[in-house]
Amino acid sequence: MIHETIHRHNEYYRFFSDDDEPERSMAPQKLPLSDPNWWSNFQQLLDDNNEWPVHYLFKFIVPKAGLSELEALFSDHSIDVKASSKGNYLSLTMHIRVENSDEVVAIYRAAGEVEGVIAL
Repeated sequence: MIHETIHRHNEYYRFFSDDDEPERSMAPQKLPLSDPNWWSNFQQLLDDNNEWPVHYLFKFIVPKAGLSELEALFSDHSIDVKASSKGNYLSLTMHIRVENSDEVVAIYRAAGEVEGVIAL
């Protein structure tokens, strides 16, 4: 349910010329650090879909060079790291107990400062 909240917020629509129906798809994206409306909407989705506190699932993709910086943000937590097929990118997954949506947003904002990070 929690991960679905992020995905619903990250949905986008593409229109094709030979079909008037939108194709709904989800894409990883860089975090929109400077868009207060996005963060406000995201926080509202979190609050609407969670009863705090929760164990929240965080997932990120980062270029290999950014691994140590992202790991430093989560040094107190267990992190599952997997390399891409060519080894240029790494995915990081962690479950963190958070007390409220403010904590989730703070973690995403901090992670968004890492060069090249993508939130899933």
